[in-house]
Amino acid sequence: MSRSKSRGFTLIELVVVITILGILAAFAIPKFVALDSQARIATISGLAGSVKSAASLARGLSMATSNAAGPVLMEGATVTLLNSYPDPSLTGIAAAVNSNNGAGGDFTFTAGSGSTTPATWTKNGAPTPATCAVSYTAPAAGFTPTVTTATAGC
Repeated sequence: MSRSKSRGFTLIELVVVITILGILAAFAIPKFVALDSQARIATISGLAGSVKSAASLARGLSMATSNAAGPVLMEGATVTLLNSYPDPSLTGIAAAVNSNNGAGGDFTFTAGSGSTTPATWTKNGAPTPATCAVSYTAPAAGFTPTVTTATAGC
């Protein structure tokens, strides 16, 4: 009785499998490279929605408490107002949004002033952070705030 069955893969089978994996990788890697840019754009869009919501909530709270001049208290944070909406400072819209602006966070916050200089969140880790950002401009009297996004550098 002879049992001489060999087990394992031949060299040609291994070469074929490695070649197929190489071809798949050549097509898959460019798809995954584009995903990080899409993820940053989605993060910017999400933050823009949060900024709009926070401004509306602060306005609603100021109206509900008959305190149009502010400040209002939102989740334990004092939010300063300008024309019934959060001002573009660290104690205004940044406090209302309550985002992680510290070291190692997703965004870097730059405060604005009045209704002319916008507050800006730039995306950390973006290829061009200045053009991967959300900006909030406080409103003039009788108007609503302006929230804009820039995604060219994401």
